[in-house]
Amino acid sequence: MSKVLYIKANIKLEGVSRTFQVSDHFIEEYKKQHPEDEVVVLDLYKENIDFLRPEDLEAMADINDETKKNTTFLKYAFQFAEADKYVIAAPMWNLGSPAILKAYFDYITITGITFHYTAEGPKGLLQNKKAVHIVARGGEYGNAPYEMGDRYVKTILGFLGVSDIQTIAIENLDIIGADVEAKVKEGKEKAGLVAKEF
Repeated sequence: MSKVLYIKANIKLEGVSRTFQVSDHFIEEYKKQHPEDEVVVLDLYKENIDFLRPEDLEAMADINDETKKNTTFLKYAFQFAEADKYVIAAPMWNLGSPAILKAYFDYITITGITFHYTAEGPKGLLQNKKAVHIVARGGEYGNAPYEMGDRYVKTILGFLGVSDIQTIAIENLDIIGADVEAKVKEGKEKAGLVAKEF
């Protein structure tokens, strides 16, 4: 049995968020194909993820303190490390991802939990795991040099040791005359196919 961590990073609600329309469909199809797996939903806005504070830096220095594992932001790092698969649903905002997703990655990128330092430099501890990033974009940014959302997600996950990363992008949603419903439907179809093999 695998544990899937479904990370949602959009202030818009289900049904309104085009990213969530596709990512929720992905999860539905995944559950059909993998009924024995556990899916844990983590909505970053409902969790009130914040920016790191001085006391958080102190907690980072003592990750072996059992009292801090469930009472501080460190619980998110341990939760992330314990998962086998990651589904990250985050739209493109201003060429990147919502700031709350970056704040979340600051929470989970912790020495001794998700990566460590060796004589050769930093090395990710999350080997043999896989991820899919689902993103809705207003225009076509897939290969643009200024696309920094998906690029960052893949880079930070790679830093943590996750090498099997796919992207499901729904693009050109805000172009004048775009058939948004058709594009979302196309995104769902792709999500369904990826979910079967994920």
